[in-house]
Amino acid sequence: MNQSENIFIPMPGKRAFEEVSSRIKKLVFQGLLKPGDKLPPESDLAKKFNVSRQTIREALRILELSGFIEVQQGYGGGSFIKDTTLSKMGHLFLDTIRLERITIEELTVARLENERAILNHAIDSADETDIAALRENIEQAKKIIKNNLMATDLNFEFHKLLAKATKNNVLVILMELVLVALSQVVARTTPDLETTASAIRYHEKILQAMTEKDRAGALKLLEAHLKEVQGQLSKSPEAFKISA
Repeated sequence: MNQSENIFIPMPGKRAFEEVSSRIKKLVFQGLLKPGDKLPPESDLAKKFNVSRQTIREALRILELSGFIEVQQGYGGGSFIKDTTLSKMGHLFLDTIRLERITIEELTVARLENERAILNHAIDSADETDIAALRENIEQAKKIIKNNLMATDLNFEFHKLLAKATKNNVLVILMELVLVALSQVVARTTPDLETTASAIRYHEKILQAMTEKDRAGALKLLEAHLKEVQGQLSKSPEAFKISA
């Protein structure tokens, strides 16, 4: 970022902290501020926006809570642009699931409908790079399992890679939103090496069906896979409770 550019302008009107936070968000959307960029010190921002330091603190607090920045303490610390919005949304999604008393069955039905659409598009849109990434994911997960270690993160990553293969960013966001929430649920269950290994076997078969353009076979495998996950989660219903 070119610090000489006058991208921070005075913010008139009431509730200036909201105006400041909105302006900084806009700079992120425009690409003038990028993940990793460090914002100027509070005193400098206060001068640039022509507001008080307290206003800047309130604006930064809003940005941190909404996932646009990360505040680091100590030497070299400060406020850094960091996109954690999906993670924040995933946690809110999980909270909503709990508050609305949504069941594991309901979540599975919604996830299955979403991933059917993703798999359909992925079969049509996946290129050699996508297939190679999916295959590499499976091989890495199999190596981990051979060492009797859980490969949960890689199994989630397989589904993200499927979404990316659709070349549709909305589908990618929807997949990540569900997986962030689901990862929090899985973290509250008892690790099960066989369940993780079974997921890898399903992933391998789904990828094979994709490469053969066997749409019906791939969708059937996906349904069986997600229903098996549902069965495992049903053994730990406390993972969905608000107090969990």
